[in-house]
Order: sequence, then structure tokens, then C-alpha cells
Amino acid sequence: MVSDINFLLVGNSRLHWAKYSKNQSKFFHTKKEQKVPENIDLDQLIWASVGKLPIFLLKEENEIKTKDIQLSNLPDYFGVDRALACLAALNTIENPLKKDLLIADFGTILSITKLNSNGSVLGGQLIPGFLTQLKSMEQYTQKLKVPKKFEIPSKDYLIKTEEAILKGVINSLTGVIKCSFNPLKDILITCGGDSEFLAKSLKTQKGNIINAPNLVMEGMIIHHLSVKKLA
Repeated sequence: MVSDINFLLVGNSRLHWAKYSKNQSKFFHTKKEQKVPENIDLDQLIWASVGKLPIFLLKEENEIKTKDIQLSNLPDYFGVDRALACLAALNTIENPLKKDLLIADFGTILSITKLNSNGSVLGGQLIPGFLTQLKSMEQYTQKLKVPKKFEIPSKDYLIKTEEAILKGVINSLTGVIKCSFNPLKDILITCGGDSEFLAKSLKTQKGNIINAPNLVMEGMIIHHLSVKKLA
């Protein structure tokens, strides 16, 4: 039996951790500049990366890469986070009607990935994420600033600039999902750091919507356990 294994996904803005012990998983997140959490053995740490590597040393032989994920029609250049999310969705989401799985990962980038019930990747879309859009408006304009509070306005048209910015960015993200999601053919799975915040704006959408914020980390665990089982 495999137990007490630690996992790390190096993201673009944060470090995502998982601990697997006695068939249970715990997840947490840290900033990139923070020290390695206690009780983490870097020699045994299983990891993957989509962002700049942290300052501590990671063993190359413990890295999970896209090419290691067994999915049909998965290009090697796909982000490993997208591949792991697909693997987790395929193995954990109940799909008796054999619908396509539409995965929306709300992180630095909103990645939308679609695969069929047999595990064949159909493709996807990439869109600037929530904070990425807010920060870009602050960077490329003179007067627009990132709002200090992220409260979703209920009205469609706003007078206050901060509220108008938030509503516009939220609509751009949820609008892409609503244009891509066909409830008759798809199951929508949301994940990523901003998924719980933005999933509220998708509740009016009909059909199957599942929020699994740690889907990518679940994929890392599933992949590692399957490799160990075959070894």
C-alpha cells in the first residue's frame, strides 16, 4: 500500500501541495517565496510544473510531465496541469450518459479543455484569468486600478469604476464558459484557485456543473498511484 506521499504543482503564481496518506488526500497552497512546509522530504516529493521553479531544489527524476500521462490524442506541448485535470476528471466524475467532459481551470490563465468519455482530448481554449485581466488593465491604462475587494456586483451596469471592472472581467470569463458549454452534451467541471469564487456566477447555467478546486492535484495522485501499481 502506498502512503504518506507529498505532491507539488508549481503554478504561475503559487505553489500547490497535496499530502496522500491512508487513502486520504489533503490540499494546501503557499506563495512561491515561502519556505518548504514542514515534514516535506524533497528527495521523495512528486512534482510537476507550469511556472517558474521555486528556489529549493526539486529532483528531476520525480517530475511528472505531459508525456507521462496516458490519454488519447494528448499533445506533448499541452500543459501538464491540463493533462492531469483531464486524467482526474476521467477517473473521478460519474458519467453514466457518456457525455463529454469540459474542464474549466480558473487560474492565472483560464484553460478550457474538452475530452470525450473515452479519454480522448478534443482540444480547448486559453483565456487570461481573473487576476491577469485585472492587472493588465492597471498596467496598460493610466487610471484603472485592481479593485481592493472582489465582491461580485449583482447589477449588470455599474456606475462605480471598480464595480464595472469586476463585472466586466467576470462576464468575460463566465461568458466564455457559457458559450462553450452545452448541457445536453457536456459535464462542466470547474477547478483552480478562482473556481469557487467564479462558480457562483455560473449557477444559473443549466446542466451538470461540478466544482472540484483541487482537480489537478487529484490527477497527480491518481497518476502516481497507477504508476506504482504497475511497477
